[in-house]
Amino acid sequence: MMKKIAMLAGAVALATTAASADDLKIALIYGKTGPLEAYAKQTETGLQMGLEYATKNTMMVDGRKIVIVTKDDQGKPDLAKAALAEAYQDDKVDLAIGTTASGAALAMLPVAEEMKKVLIVEPAVADAITGEKWNRYIFRTGRNSSQDAISNAVAIGKAGVTIATLGQDNAFGKDGVAAFKEALAKTGATLAAEEYVPATTTDFTAAGQRLFDALKDKPGKKIIWVIWAGPTPMSKLQDMDPKRYGIELSTGGNILPALAAYKQLPSMEGATYYYYGIPKNPINDWLVTEHQKRFNAPPDFFTAGGFAAAMAAVTAVQKAKSTDTEKLIAAMEGMEFDTPKGKMMFRKEDHQALQSMYHFRVKVNPDLAWAENELVRELKIEDMTIPIKNKR
Repeated sequence: MMKKIAMLAGAVALATTAASADDLKIALIYGKTGPLEAYAKQTETGLQMGLEYATKNTMMVDGRKIVIVTKDDQGKPDLAKAALAEAYQDDKVDLAIGTTASGAALAMLPVAEEMKKVLIVEPAVADAITGEKWNRYIFRTGRNSSQDAISNAVAIGKAGVTIATLGQDNAFGKDGVAAFKEALAKTGATLAAEEYVPATTTDFTAAGQRLFDALKDKPGKKIIWVIWAGPTPMSKLQDMDPKRYGIELSTGGNILPALAAYKQLPSMEGATYYYYGIPKNPINDWLVTEHQKRFNAPPDFFTAGGFAAAMAAVTAVQKAKSTDTEKLIAAMEGMEFDTPKGKMMFRKEDHQALQSMYHFRVKVNPDLAWAENELVRELKIEDMTIPIKNKR
């Protein structure tokens, strides 16, 4: 497999700082170009700021200089696989972080296993990453589809509520809806229909009308819940006037540019992974202040994720007192670490980071280009039972 992967490596863009053998080298594999580039760039910014914070601005861990090796996989599984193999083999990185798209991340998992090197998955969310496709070299700081789904089901699911779902026809969408469906069953709500469309869809008329038809004659509260990566279809569904059928819309959190569309949905409720104004802790205070100072904007959804991955990596190396893979795994299983969201913990059984999620309500602030996510309730680690889905 490695020979075949190496042939692809030339197609992968590489930017690396001059490094020495003593440096602590960390690879960041991400979709810097492609459909999720906005997410990827936030991850890179968060990783850099997180490493600064974790090392008190020295960019040193145990006397070793941190060097970040970046590789653009364009969101493509074959390039992601090649990039990770190149990072481990040619660049001799100590560990890797990535990637943005779930399909690309899934393609990377066997490479980490074959090379016997740690891969911290951030921000790809498909359940299979720490589920059926998982191996012991995989740790994930990003939330998984179950965490997204369970938190959203808790936020909007109640007895007497009927819900239909719209998701992308890919691993992200299907895993997310499957987890949402399972969690929703425990809330007393009813799931009436599921629609899946390609991630490249721009016309939601047909899918939207099918969802309207499935809900319009149902009694009580009716909601269409959307799970989507990339530019959200919420405004297009809203333009179809679901209110004429008494239907409401709901979705999870998103990046700030996408939250602009949420201004059409005042008081909409859902659950989010991160919104800069919600967590109250010193790390988030520093991130918000410093990000505003540097970029004249608050940190976004995936900035927090990149920051969390940095905190996990530095904490692991410090705890293991080594970058030896087996020592890192031993240190990371059950490891707690601080992030802009507060405490996270790598669950020993599947290395998924358990973390808080946030039930929010949309608040329209005319002074902001995006809709605020106003906290309704923090869903803490102990408030959610996240299923263990790996088979090993």
